[in-house]
Amino acid sequence: MPELPDNVPYAIRTYSPERLRDAFLKMHLIRKFEEGAENSYTRGLIHGTMHLSIGQEASAVGACMSLTDEDKITSTHRGHGHCVAKGADVEKMFAEFFGKETGYCKGRGGSMHIADPSKGNLGANGIVGGGLPIAVGAALSAKRLGTGAVTVCFFGDGANNEGAFHEALNMAAVWKLPVVFVCENNKYGMSTSIERSTAVKRISDRAAAYAMPGVTVDGNDFSAVTEAVDQAVAHARAGEGPGLVETLTYRWRGHSKSDRNRYRTKEEIADWQSRDPIVAMARLLVDHHIVSEDEIAAVEAEATTIIENAIAAASAAPDPKVEEATRDVYTALILDEGTPA
Repeated sequence: MPELPDNVPYAIRTYSPERLRDAFLKMHLIRKFEEGAENSYTRGLIHGTMHLSIGQEASAVGACMSLTDEDKITSTHRGHGHCVAKGADVEKMFAEFFGKETGYCKGRGGSMHIADPSKGNLGANGIVGGGLPIAVGAALSAKRLGTGAVTVCFFGDGANNEGAFHEALNMAAVWKLPVVFVCENNKYGMSTSIERSTAVKRISDRAAAYAMPGVTVDGNDFSAVTEAVDQAVAHARAGEGPGLVETLTYRWRGHSKSDRNRYRTKEEIADWQSRDPIVAMARLLVDHHIVSEDEIAAVEAEATTIIENAIAAASAAPDPKVEEATRDVYTALILDEGTPA
């Protein structure tokens, strides 16, 4: 691509039209996936609960732009978007939701435990802050083995007050590990607002305590997220140690399917919906002649078709066999003498 002026948004200057269109498709796939999952839950096809990330698409996709399949991510209970952004097969994701044998975890993990090692996705995690120490371990492995890989650790604002957050950042800084911590601050840890739970105004300010760069960006601005995380990834890959990126975003739905949203006003939700990251991404691409208005509609239609086909295929996939319920379950039975069976 020819070099463009500095006043052109970073993503437009840095990535090819093909990469940007693919990123836009992934954002639509995340939105359509989440809506399809929500609809399937309402129809009784999915049991348990789920945590939707509708409204946070730019944060997930932007943060993964400079990553390869060799680079790793760790995710959260609200992790479907991260999974798609890292290149997951949405049919396998839906199969996992439906408890099917063809799912990523053979139907045994469900919404909060999808992993795809082939794409570097080390998995979602139902424990708040649970991915932080795993990310540090993955980064330590990459450094010791000299692979050049970087780990991006996604976590929510609710996790920044967990002990694991502080321990992980400290260890990563002490050992200068190639890990980037991405805090998706959607303003609420379950039903508790960030203003009531966290002393600092910006979570990125906490980076200073661990001698690492920290920055806060608009999490609904794809280019801003991409620029901040790309810089942190380059810093980590060069052996300069970890970084912390806070993306300010918002989940349009409740914390989970059981959340009645009584702690948020309709006005607040509507305000954030008016900042739709997909609409903003479309405007960015059209304004810089990456795609036309007609192509914008075509990308959405493409995503809709992919998701509809994925749901149909996953619904028709075989169920796991009851007699194989314990297959791939690893544990140890401790006998009276303390000897593993």
